[in-house]
Amino acid sequence: MADLSVNIAGVTLQNPLIGASGTVGFGREYAALYPLSTLGGISCKGLTLKESPGNPPPRIAETPGGMLNSVGLQNPGVEAFLKEELPWLSTQGTVVIANIAGSCEADYCAMAERLNDTAVDMIELNISCPNVKEGGVQFGTSCESVEAITKAVRAHCRKPLIVKLSPNVSDIAEIAAAAESAGADAVSLINTLTGMRIDIRTRRPILHNNTGGLSGPAVFPVAVRMVWQVKNRVKIPVIGMGGISTWQDAVEMMLAGADAFQVGAAFFTDPYAPVKILEGLNAYLDENHIEHVRDLTGGVKPW
Repeated sequence: MADLSVNIAGVTLQNPLIGASGTVGFGREYAALYPLSTLGGISCKGLTLKESPGNPPPRIAETPGGMLNSVGLQNPGVEAFLKEELPWLSTQGTVVIANIAGSCEADYCAMAERLNDTAVDMIELNISCPNVKEGGVQFGTSCESVEAITKAVRAHCRKPLIVKLSPNVSDIAEIAAAAESAGADAVSLINTLTGMRIDIRTRRPILHNNTGGLSGPAVFPVAVRMVWQVKNRVKIPVIGMGGISTWQDAVEMMLAGADAFQVGAAFFTDPYAPVKILEGLNAYLDENHIEHVRDLTGGVKPW
């Protein structure tokens, strides 16, 4: 059996599969189905300083090959997470990644500071959420803003820092380079693509927020392209995500340049998707006599 372990910014994951933020909650629902130690890590539901109700419904819409969401960072707040979720989650045998969001730079810095002396293993800086009125993606759409917010948080963060990138930009490789230069230990991409659906009977957008984030298999080719571009631009680890739903997708994402990968929307169509992905990945490595999963990373042979 191949070695599935990977190292991201000094943190060892027993395998490269991470549950994506916003799709696995804090892990409790999936722990009823299989041990969370099955996963290399969990990126927790996006956290804010204070409790947030998120956006008003409707906030989910199905699309061909995926889904739109405008949940808008509904979460119990960082203090509730530390008191009610982390003590349990930190005993489940998986790497815990806290995904943090804010409406201003000070919010992000305060969150990072608060999480320093906790059992959280890594911080994922969410500067790419398209579904909030303030903050979120506004920090992630220019090299200057990405560099500024990353540098500010880096000054307060003693945990390994992952910066989560938006695909809704003109040059994601340069955005990634800006995060790297400002002190990011890794980057993760892609967050959702901004989309919209309209009810042709009422002529209203299906989502109350009007627009939402598109995820699922439809975005996979975009994610592969962007991961490939970023891997060719930065030296820090790259965590790939966006539409991965099979083990073949996972292999493809790693060949594009991902050192690890996140699975998100696939959890909704099949809660056992990560188990099947890891089984298939293991079999692929064995069949091709590959000893270490990390040997796949960046293995694509461009024409």
